[in-house]
Amino acid sequence: MFYVEEGSVFLIDKPIDWTSFDTVNFIRALFKRFYGIRKLKVGHAGTLDPLATGLLILCTGPMTKQIEDFQAQVKTYTGTMILGQSTPTYDLESEPDAFFPTGEITPEQIEAARHKFIGDIKQHPPKYSAIKIKGKRAFDYARSDEEIELKARDIHISDFHLNLDRFPEIDFEVTCSKGTYIRSLAHDFGRELGNGACLKTLRRTRIGDFKVEDAWQLEDLKNAIIESGDAYREYASHKDLS
Repeated sequence: MFYVEEGSVFLIDKPIDWTSFDTVNFIRALFKRFYGIRKLKVGHAGTLDPLATGLLILCTGPMTKQIEDFQAQVKTYTGTMILGQSTPTYDLESEPDAFFPTGEITPEQIEAARHKFIGDIKQHPPKYSAIKIKGKRAFDYARSDEEIELKARDIHISDFHLNLDRFPEIDFEVTCSKGTYIRSLAHDFGRELGNGACLKTLRRTRIGDFKVEDAWQLEDLKNAIIESGDAYREYASHKDLS
């Protein structure tokens, strides 16, 4: 039985093609339906793009007050970037807009570029992002071809490991601060090499001490909510919570 109104934290392994808000709405709807809860506050700590998978922290009730604390934690991601092409969204959500030869790029050049992205750096968020500017999302400006200025952010990357076994696809693991856009990291890495790059896959594996290995699969959590709903309603009827 889940005591969601008192405040709970759920670790979710977000599937591909789901937005973070899709996941929040899905879990809220399940609890409202099977627990008989009329109103339930649910939020998430740290957005994942639809093409990304992995750890998403969901908070309910009073625990939503802890969301900012969770968001501030260091995060670890694994994924793959494709060298030799760029896209407007910096990932495969849009078609490539430029192609570049990669045959003359050396491992030494890649290693030199990698070092430039470790430590305190400045990063521009992607034009296609949910950042609000004058009450409007950045991706809305981008879709209407309106020029906007996205200010560079101070971020910190503590680890950035690369595997070149499948070059020009490059597998990576990165540990970084709040506010880091891995799509921008891939894009900027390509530019540093005088080339292009975009993100192919991304998976968040850790937020602070929370690990994706401990997270619920959505289908498993759905089944657990359904199975425990009757017990909760009986509990709530005695506590005047329904």
